[in-house]
Amino acid sequence: MPSLPRRIREHAATLPEGAPICPNALLHLGTRAAVDQALSRLARRGQLLRVFRGVYVRPIETRFGIRAPAVGAVIAALAELWGETIAPCGGAAANVLGLTTQVPVRLVYLTSGPSRTLQLYAMTVRLRHSPRWQLVAPGRPAGLVVRALAWLGPGEVEQNLAAIQRGLSAADLAELAAARATLPSWIATPVSALVARG
Repeated sequence: MPSLPRRIREHAATLPEGAPICPNALLHLGTRAAVDQALSRLARRGQLLRVFRGVYVRPIETRFGIRAPAVGAVIAALAELWGETIAPCGGAAANVLGLTTQVPVRLVYLTSGPSRTLQLYAMTVRLRHSPRWQLVAPGRPAGLVVRALAWLGPGEVEQNLAAIQRGLSAADLAELAAARATLPSWIATPVSALVARG
């Protein structure tokens, strides 16, 4: 029979990029202590990547060598695993919307769960606990608008409304209108102006 580390590697090879590998999901292969030991051994050998306590991912082999899985894939998988909402921070949202050319130096995501730090080789990804209103419409333009407005702050919101509106569809505006009641007044007011213009 193949060794436990080998069976874990074979299992990991069947998973999509970024999928989390956790001890509890491997108990059909061995005892918890044996699984923990095998995962640690695989991480030391570089055959698995430990991104957080008790959470591993499979490194991706390419013709140029080994790389970490895509951050977006890891974040999406962890959001599902932990049952949390996780979304890019306001600076990243503003960049996507064309409101700034600055690219955040540090990768920061907002989460409904506790703050955590993930490690993907040399790349550090910070998950920062945020209020629910900053996490509306994850993965959709309406959510990007809310997070970008929060990042801009009250002093810069008005001058950026026209640029924001150009990229929004009627469905995006409707989603923003539905979210207004959950937003602080200094963001709800410009959102109302966006919806009225649309």
